[in-house]
Amino acid sequence: MSLLGGIWTPEIIWNLSEGPRRFSELRRATPAVSAKVMSARLKDLEERGVLSRTVRPTTPPSVDYALTDLGQELIPAIRAIVEVGSKLHLRAKAGEAAARCAES
Repeated sequence: MSLLGGIWTPEIIWNLSEGPRRFSELRRATPAVSAKVMSARLKDLEERGVLSRTVRPTTPPSVDYALTDLGQELIPAIRAIVEVGSKLHLRAKAGEAAARCAES
């Protein structure tokens, strides 16, 4: 849970679930995160074995990030959290609507 509790970590893992991404693609997918924080999260996830980093010999060099097998195992957990969060959000919206109707 400490891994998934890190700020931006679930979003990064979720974005990589669709396949390898470059740093700039990950930044576009999560525009609120700074480059410094994104770099730190990617480095941490790489050190933990959740993602791999591949440097391509292009000019200029490009780097691809991809989930490892271990990282892929986190996707069902993140999906479950998203589903429960959606249900809670819908329940809260229904409660707000009911409260408005009761006030009218």
